[in-house]
Amino acid sequence: MTRTRKILAWVVGSLVLLMALLVVIIAFFDWNRIKPPLNTKVSEELHRPFAINGNLTVAWKREVDEGGWRAWVPWPHVVAEDLSLGNPDWSKKPQMVSLKRVELRVSPLALLAQRVVIPRVDLTEPNADLQRLADGRANWTFKFDPKDPNAEPSRWGVDIGAIGFDKGHVTLDDQTLNTQIDLLIDLLGKPIPFSDIVGDKAAKKALEKGSAPQDYAFALKVKGQFHGQKLAGEGKVGGLLALQDAAKPFPLHAQVKIADTSVELAGTLTDPLNLGALDLRLKLAGTSLGNLYPLTGVPLPASPPYTTDGHLIANLRQSDGATFHYEAFNGTIGSSDIHGDLTYVASQPRPKLSGTVVSNQLLFADLAPLIGADSNAKQKARGGESKQPADKVLPVEEFHTERWRDMDADVEFTGKRIVQSEKLPFTDLYTHLVLNDGQISLEPLRFGVAGGKLDAQIRLNGLATPLEGRAKLTARGFKLKQLFPGFETMKTSFGELNGDADLAGHGNSVAALLGSANGDLKLLMNDGAISRQLMELAGLNVGNYVVGKIFGDQDVKINCAAADFDVKTGLATSRLFVFDTENAIVYIDGTANMASEQLDLTITPESRGVRLISLRSPLYVRGKFIKPDTGVKGVPLMLRGAGMVALGVIAGPAAGLLALVAPSGGEPNQCAPLLEQMKAGKAPKTVKG
Repeated sequence: MTRTRKILAWVVGSLVLLMALLVVIIAFFDWNRIKPPLNTKVSEELHRPFAINGNLTVAWKREVDEGGWRAWVPWPHVVAEDLSLGNPDWSKKPQMVSLKRVELRVSPLALLAQRVVIPRVDLTEPNADLQRLADGRANWTFKFDPKDPNAEPSRWGVDIGAIGFDKGHVTLDDQTLNTQIDLLIDLLGKPIPFSDIVGDKAAKKALEKGSAPQDYAFALKVKGQFHGQKLAGEGKVGGLLALQDAAKPFPLHAQVKIADTSVELAGTLTDPLNLGALDLRLKLAGTSLGNLYPLTGVPLPASPPYTTDGHLIANLRQSDGATFHYEAFNGTIGSSDIHGDLTYVASQPRPKLSGTVVSNQLLFADLAPLIGADSNAKQKARGGESKQPADKVLPVEEFHTERWRDMDADVEFTGKRIVQSEKLPFTDLYTHLVLNDGQISLEPLRFGVAGGKLDAQIRLNGLATPLEGRAKLTARGFKLKQLFPGFETMKTSFGELNGDADLAGHGNSVAALLGSANGDLKLLMNDGAISRQLMELAGLNVGNYVVGKIFGDQDVKINCAAADFDVKTGLATSRLFVFDTENAIVYIDGTANMASEQLDLTITPESRGVRLISLRSPLYVRGKFIKPDTGVKGVPLMLRGAGMVALGVIAGPAAGLLALVAPSGGEPNQCAPLLEQMKAGKAPKTVKG
């Protein structure tokens, strides 16, 4: 052997010996010796006490899954027992986290690239006590102070592939959210297949998207309060949370009751480290959609009891904000069915809700809570705060305008068929609701009514204090025989009702808005009929009295009914209110005060033709909307119509009402000649009785 070969052999042999010696030292090294400096170093970095109180071992094992020559490189498998992490000094509790055992393995080759790669960490009996104060300080937030403020950030990175866990206990006390939660995690007696919870169809769909979801391995029990409301529930989860691999879904199942809201979900979470995605079947039920606001921050309207069942897909990493799709949901609100698709985007400066909702069969009474028009008993059942006074007709329940600034919305709602009584001949509904920075528009708000259409444009400015509102309404083609289907005399009528209204007011309830309103109200009806029977069908006791006094018990044909009201600060004053019948012309004068809900009307009939009315004095209607008084005025009848024409006070209103005249069933509208006479300053021909 040459000298060179001897030297080379000696060097190689020495290296092999050193490596063997190093392996022996590492294999038999007592790693507990490094615990004191390790505990000290970690405590200094985290600014709170950290300790490995139990045994610390490192075993070197090959990773056969690596393949090729890499499979021959041993990996360190680290096991640490009895670990604890303390709280920051502001906390009254000494300890934040404790673990009975932590086991992990580290890729040695990745260290050469300045990456700490840990494919999996297994936690045994984790216990965590999480806290956040009202000022925002949280014990899960760590402060790292670099020794050199100008130093470059570390090039080292840490990748954790998955977390496996055992039974444990987690508590949360979050003063900023007024939330206290106690969560207990325990092993199921036997793993439950994913398909047993979500069904074979959903399991197959999840499998098509990637790898099969793991079995449910742990049971959850939770209690406490969420946003100040009592919370209790239970559920199931898997045992391995994949942090890096979005193709490995983590199964979730929970049934939770928060106050009067029930939540049930079943599905998967993927890529949780990066707030990846949720794919869940979500069921909700409660006494009112409005009660979801404290839980979700979504300002939904008050409603009757509801249920929904749909598919929730969430992508929490969208550039414009986390996105939640509630797809193909079905449910009920009160006695009405609902279906649709909604999308919620947690965007800035405000999140936005958009989508479409459809009801195939809508009960009109289920819309009442939207404007606070449901009964006190129903308001109380759904947690309503305001109470409707017994002597008030207009809804006084206030709108939560402060919530309107929390979110934007763009939602279309269609009620294909409205189920109603004979007194409410609505047939269908469509509206497009837009909420933008505290301002709501319903444009259009469209109802099908008795063969015609009621079109409205409503705008509410929630930024103003008090709320400012404006409503423009157009009623066209309401068929009288459909408005009063139970009235025999009207069944052959071709008559119609048309009208316009333009009102603007301020106030945080329907009562306040109308009580301060300014604007106009016009109505025109032709070729109808009136009788005490009709008033009974309509539930109008006052009308029953008035009609009986003027016409007796018989049915009387109405050629035309015309009304024009001027509304100022809630006081509606009749500029023209007249009924032209075959027996008489009936004039109505006076006011309806929507602020005080008081009527003050005078009803003056004038006989026409050969039949004379026995009534010799005008009638009055006075008092509260809910129960007005009626009677006969102690003054004789006068030629009311001729006097008004002489004053010229009805010419203008009559001209304005002519715009509402339309042919009825192909026949001329009988209101036209009446209004033309008044426009020209001529009173309809009458004979005083």
